[in-house]
Amino acid sequence: MTRIGIILGSTRPGRNGEAVAHWVLEHAKQRTDAQFELIDLLDHPLPHLDETNLPSFGQYTQPHTKSWAKTIGSYDGFVMVTPEYNHSTSGALKNAIDYLFAEWNNKAVGFVSYGSAGGARAVEHLRLIAGELMMADVRAQVALSFVNDFENYSVFKPSPSHEPTLNTMLDQVVAWSSALAHLRGN
Repeated sequence: MTRIGIILGSTRPGRNGEAVAHWVLEHAKQRTDAQFELIDLLDHPLPHLDETNLPSFGQYTQPHTKSWAKTIGSYDGFVMVTPEYNHSTSGALKNAIDYLFAEWNNKAVGFVSYGSAGGARAVEHLRLIAGELMMADVRAQVALSFVNDFENYSVFKPSPSHEPTLNTMLDQVVAWSSALAHLRGN
């Protein structure tokens, strides 16, 4: 069965992303076309990139990198839940992405973002990164606004109007993940 990892891309204390990622997972687990699991970056403590070799060489030396590579390599596609910090994604998510190369290749990725502009600018940066990593980024995106989807900017209360977009994004991630299986040798 197709395996999709939902990456919680914030490690900030009191992070809003935890509630968002669990909302995505709750909806995803109602589906029968793929297996969905949460990947919390707090469970994968990665120091600022500390590998000597380029990730494209795949010659990882650090135990935390090998563990991260095994985790990411085991999935067929991803949903990245990202905050928007200073018109981009979080440093923790960018660092986690930069550790690897082949483990991301030929996999689909969708985005759920949140922030003052719905996190749209963070996703635009992530789409550029995904292209370089040979990932297929899907068109549908869930953009959550601090004004409309969070009470006092901290209590997640998503509008039900986001659910159709979330389902469309998940449909696209599963479809593309399955379609790319032959390129991954699955």
